[in-house]
Amino acid sequence: MTIAETVDFSDAVRTARRPVRIEEAGIERLVYRVGAIPGAERLPRALVCLLENVVRRAETDDDAIRMADAVVSAGLAGASGAEVSFMPARVLFQDFTGVPVFVDFAAMRDAMVERGGDPMRVNPQIPCTLIVDHSVIADVAECPSAVEKNQELEAARNRERFSFLKWAASSFENVQIVPPGEGICHQLNIERFCEVVTTDAQAREELPVACFDTLVGTDSHTTTANGLGVLGWGVGGIEAEAASLGQPISLLVPPVVELRLEGALCAGVSGMDLALSVAELLRAQGVVGALVEVTGPGSRSLSATQRACVANMTPEYGATATLFPVDDVTCDYLALTGRDAQKVAFARAYLEAQGTFGDAPGRTYARTLALDLARVEPSLAGPSRPHDRVGVAGLKERFESCARANGRTPGQTVEVEGVGPLAHGAVAIAAITSCTTATDPAMMVAAGLLARRARERGLLAKPWVKRILAPGSHATELLLERCELLGPLRELGFFTCGFGCMSCIGNSGEIKACLKAHAGELELASVLSGNRNFEGRISVDVSQNYLCQPALVVAYALAGTVDVDLTSEPVGVGADGAPVMLCELMPTDEEVRALLSAHLDRTLYAEGTAGLFEGSATWRRIEATRSATFPWDGGSTYVRRAPYFELAHASDVIEVRGARALALLGDFVTTDHISPAGSIAQDSPAARYLEERGVAPADFNTYGSRRGNHEVMARGTFANVKLRNALAEGRVGGWTRDLTSGEIVPIFDAARGYRQAGVPLVVVAGRLYGSGSSRDWAGKGPLLLGVRAVIAQSFERIHRSNLVQMGILPLQFLEGQGAQSLGITGEETFDLEPVDFSRGLPRPRTLTVRATRGDQTSFSFACVVRVDTPMEGAFLARGGILPYVLDNLA
Repeated sequence: MTIAETVDFSDAVRTARRPVRIEEAGIERLVYRVGAIPGAERLPRALVCLLENVVRRAETDDDAIRMADAVVSAGLAGASGAEVSFMPARVLFQDFTGVPVFVDFAAMRDAMVERGGDPMRVNPQIPCTLIVDHSVIADVAECPSAVEKNQELEAARNRERFSFLKWAASSFENVQIVPPGEGICHQLNIERFCEVVTTDAQAREELPVACFDTLVGTDSHTTTANGLGVLGWGVGGIEAEAASLGQPISLLVPPVVELRLEGALCAGVSGMDLALSVAELLRAQGVVGALVEVTGPGSRSLSATQRACVANMTPEYGATATLFPVDDVTCDYLALTGRDAQKVAFARAYLEAQGTFGDAPGRTYARTLALDLARVEPSLAGPSRPHDRVGVAGLKERFESCARANGRTPGQTVEVEGVGPLAHGAVAIAAITSCTTATDPAMMVAAGLLARRARERGLLAKPWVKRILAPGSHATELLLERCELLGPLRELGFFTCGFGCMSCIGNSGEIKACLKAHAGELELASVLSGNRNFEGRISVDVSQNYLCQPALVVAYALAGTVDVDLTSEPVGVGADGAPVMLCELMPTDEEVRALLSAHLDRTLYAEGTAGLFEGSATWRRIEATRSATFPWDGGSTYVRRAPYFELAHASDVIEVRGARALALLGDFVTTDHISPAGSIAQDSPAARYLEERGVAPADFNTYGSRRGNHEVMARGTFANVKLRNALAEGRVGGWTRDLTSGEIVPIFDAARGYRQAGVPLVVVAGRLYGSGSSRDWAGKGPLLLGVRAVIAQSFERIHRSNLVQMGILPLQFLEGQGAQSLGITGEETFDLEPVDFSRGLPRPRTLTVRATRGDQTSFSFACVVRVDTPMEGAFLARGGILPYVLDNLA
């Protein structure tokens, strides 16, 4: 008998279900104390948080006992566990993923009216914050007016979207929207919105009910909040919709892996260097789907923003969260950024009462991984995967090796007009981006100090490099200004281009015209201080992309190439004719600390976030009216009602017969490959759609900005320029063989032909299918194309969940099998054994797929049905999570 199966355990859970009053610093709250539940003291902090959640949120004592048993049993066994329901305290949206969520809410209100119900029942039940940060593009750079001009272009391009968002803010309850131009969601979340301890918005008690601050977000890097000890992770937009509407998130209790940090970082080593080292280590160790909990003396040596930088990179190794402890470092940061002192004191008292304040020993983990911080070195990662770390000394060899693999000869030059000969490795984009490193004041100050020292030596950035500065909040720019470092950065061309996610999401704008003309001849590179560098993401013209800290971004802008070893070769030649080495430019830790000590204080954040919800004059002029249902504009190319409810395949038994393969894909196909967020190519199906509706190419905008239009996004599904589909006979991009005609056509055109013929579709893929961002359109797009199932060797966590939530069946090859070993060519017809979801979990759990060749010979293979919880089975039986939620509301 386990500890969770004893009578004492059940009684303890029932006792914990009766909240007690706690008063601290003048604040009185009800608290569900779970520390007395047997075994809770040995649980990882993350599971204590989950335990409190299920005890507080369960509808009955029996449900609470069952789910508490699942949490404690799994935690003490150091393994994954049974299904529980998790209800976050709040939801965080960015606008790319937030717009389609609220479009779906609006469509659900229409559907409720059609069913004779009250549309106002479709309404967020927990606080939702949407931050407009993904729309701004660095069209204009390297000039004083860059930020204003880019914001004007952003407003002009996105007026329809912004008007819709303003309607949503006024027409739905529990919604607050941060207008464009204020900062990126992750940084504003830790600077402004994370509370560590909050109140349960749905509680109906005589006093407010205190609880752990938890969240889910529609950006996979929501995990940035883990740096403050706030448990949260990225989910698809579909899952976030359901949580917003009060539908708990169904999940299996995840295993918790301990990351024990020893020692301290050496001089000159940044939080980004540590984040890349952690990504390398944990991807190699395999922590997909696990919670990672950071412990050890090394964690105490890190600042709160260094922790946030590490936590931000969590999706790059496939974990669900990377949770740091809440301790004095956290409390100091909360005070620094302007949190109320009474609330901080109460948060500390609450966490102490739950036994989760600080890094207490004696907890049980699935396994322990260790990292000595002293071994971390200045690093980059690339050319296309965030976990492929390389030291500065190894970049030259890494670049040249990858260039050869791409058919290039390192050192070969091309004559570029106005510049002269340029070799492979020329840096096309150098971007100090907001997503990962701008949250850390020390790294931003270091970049400014390097720029100042470079100017003192007479160095300038190379003219072919597009230089972008995108602070994560106004506080970041204000810090650089107070430190008198904006001037040197601007002298090197790093003018602020906007306050939002730019290069990380592919919003870099066009590269310099001189390089654009030779993009097919030169192996161009980018350097950016972000977290994503997947193929085709940063720019369609750039082949290799490297992540690094902001100071190195500046250094490589000076060098103008990544085909260089900056540990032994100069960054450039100074005004005195002498070579200048990187080690001469990098600031010392003492220099950075001195500036932070002088200028980093509460007034910085108070001034930086003043008027956060007001927006610019342009934003305030956008009209929006309050109404129960949205007045759809049939001519809009930005916001359209999607047909998800009409497409839903509602049935307890799912059976797919006569399916054809839309694509046969390899390993590590990311959500960028499935649902690209970059520019809309002029020869694409999406471009044809827009042109047919009178939209000029100059006004195409990006896929991300048009996520509220399912017609555009369906045409962009699998349209990534770097997609390699074995059915396309070597043609790279969004192409496939139409198996009814034998022609190579755009994937959308083939899918439309299959749909008209009534032919269901499958996608066949390799390992880690769906890695990357938590893109809802990577699930929605395939549904609109007619995909009924995806057969892959393995799935990334978020994407597998999103497929289920859109009613698409995820099937996993048996261990050791795959398309190649089974001889699948993609030209077969596929018949799937029926799967019964009437009882939630699939029956059978392993089904048989029969593949029939053109000569009518056939073969069969087995697949595991990756529907992991009864709730997921219920979603599939209703045709997806949206019909499921609407049925419950109606």
